[in-house]
Amino acid sequence: MNPLNESFNSILLVEDEESLARGLIYNLEAEGFRVHHVGDGLAALEAFHSQSFDLIILDIMIPHVDGFEVASRIRETDPQMPILILTARTTLKDRLKGLETGADDYLSKPFHLEELLLRVQGMLKRKSWYKKPLQDHPFYRFGDNEINFENLKCRAGRKSFILTPLEAMVMKYLIENKDRVISRRELLEKVWNITSEVETRTVDNFILRLRKYFEPDSSRPIYIKSVRGSGYIFSDH
Repeated sequence: MNPLNESFNSILLVEDEESLARGLIYNLEAEGFRVHHVGDGLAALEAFHSQSFDLIILDIMIPHVDGFEVASRIRETDPQMPILILTARTTLKDRLKGLETGADDYLSKPFHLEELLLRVQGMLKRKSWYKKPLQDHPFYRFGDNEINFENLKCRAGRKSFILTPLEAMVMKYLIENKDRVISRRELLEKVWNITSEVETRTVDNFILRLRKYFEPDSSRPIYIKSVRGSGYIFSDH
């Protein structure tokens, strides 16, 4: 049993393929997770609002309300809920749409069980890592921006908003390594726990989102800068 599961983390599994769902339930429970399974979007939203979960595994092509809409509605209520999209839709457009609606990670079918378990474990690790204070203090300030890594509430000038856990993880990693060039691959390995080079567009998409939050002019960033051919560098001065 994985040590992450000592508290029996609870997972909401939203999957309409019964045979796949049964296999996932068996293997997740073998790892020490509690699993609540539903087969459509409406049931997923009802379960989310009536029960407590630590993570959601969400198919896209499900009846009544599709997975994109489910993720979006959940994000409106709980910006910090880890959401893993699991789907046969593999185009870059679908992947980016899933991440833009609030998913933290995206795994395409067919998939290896070991990879799914690594993604789940990585997402649960993030919940504790982003809450670790920076230099014994949960707040980080730069320019007109402020991030509270305990509750993920942020301020940018007069705007207030809440980061998703993955957005907070990316931002925290950049801050902890400020003034150093961070490659896309390093971010994938350290934040997403992914080693595949094909995922680099995912990193770019998250950087664009963070710039829209924190940069005075996202088209001319002063905090999160691109380094051609290398990656990104964060500077607070």
